Amino acid sequence: MIIFNKKYLLMFISILTLSFLLVACGGGDSEEGTGGTEEDTGTEDTGSDNTEGESSGEAASGDFEEAEWGFVTEELDGEVQYEYAEEFANRISEKTGGAITVTPYEYGALGSEVDQAQLLQQGGMQLAIMSPGFTGGQVPDGQIFSLHYFFPADPAQTQEVLTNSEALNTDLRAKYEEHSITPLAYWTEGATAWTSNVGIETPSDFEGLNVRVQESPLMRESFGAYGATVQSITWGELYTALDRETVDAQENPIFFINSASFHEVQDTLTISNHNNYVAMTTVNTEWYNGLPDNEKQLIDETVAEMQDWIFEEQERQNEEGLEAIKADTENPTEIIELTEEQIQAFREVAEPVHEQFRNGELTEGVDPAIYDKLKEEIAEITGAE
Repeated sequence: MIIFNKKYLLMFISILTLSFLLVACGGGDSEEGTGGTEEDTGTEDTGSDNTEGESSGEAASGDFEEAEWGFVTEELDGEVQYEYAEEFANRISEKTGGAITVTPYEYGALGSEVDQAQLLQQGGMQLAIMSPGFTGGQVPDGQIFSLHYFFPADPAQTQEVLTNSEALNTDLRAKYEEHSITPLAYWTEGATAWTSNVGIETPSDFEGLNVRVQESPLMRESFGAYGATVQSITWGELYTALDRETVDAQENPIFFINSASFHEVQDTLTISNHNNYVAMTTVNTEWYNGLPDNEKQLIDETVAEMQDWIFEEQERQNEEGLEAIKADTENPTEIIELTEEQIQAFREVAEPVHEQFRNGELTEGVDPAIYDKLKEEIAEITGAE
């Protein structure tokens, strides 16, 4: 039996109330976001292989009982994670002839990133997109995504690793399931970049800077290797923290830097290729395991077919985000793109942290077998020795 503390019981009651109101109003459409981009994301074209049209949806509806699933994200309407959830909802509705409704929730509707992760674990939400960094304290092996210069610099190669890795999709998945979180897929939201007011070109540029990070002990170590101090702040508070110089620097994919307007309160953006921002499509383990086989198959197939879709979506948003930052003459931003020589200087500082993580020197409970297998899988894809 799942036991809720008072805080999450109130959240759960709120979700049930909201779901009732949506059904009563014949709704199910998400509310308009307050901070997302307004581009046409093309969600009407699902890109699925279903060529049978409405007749297929009508036939499928008889195979599925009516249900409503909640899908919480860490981003706002128009941003990559929310667009994923909305596209997923559209596909599920089409495949079930409207029998199953998926309701996306944007960031802030149900609390902070940590609140949302806990809500999924406690069964108050069926699906969630989450960043491994926010569960790093519970699942130490999930902090592997915070290692600098470990995954391929090329987002396409990183996506290939995330999609096909046995270390991630079997071994790491099992670690998360011990905490009632089942990752169905990992995918990149694009390469992360650094913003600051000083301009970051060498590891020593981080010395004395207070960098915002997620709730991940390894993130502290990764930036600590460069000489920075770190502070964990939810992204909803980050703009104000940067503006007031409570923190001096942060990292995020470029689309998000633009959408959240961090470049308005930071003078420089460094394209460092030090990491990719990884998201997980997750479900509550007990809920998922209790589903009929046809519903589990429906979810699994939809998640698998969306790997290509989400890669193209993040690529588009990141390209448009960079152009928007460059074109913002009211808030001029210096764009610094590190050379291979400069990247090598960062790599030399970052790589010792890899082995420290692998050996459990930085955080307890790490399984070195997952690290070793993933490192081999990355080498096979990149051709590295």
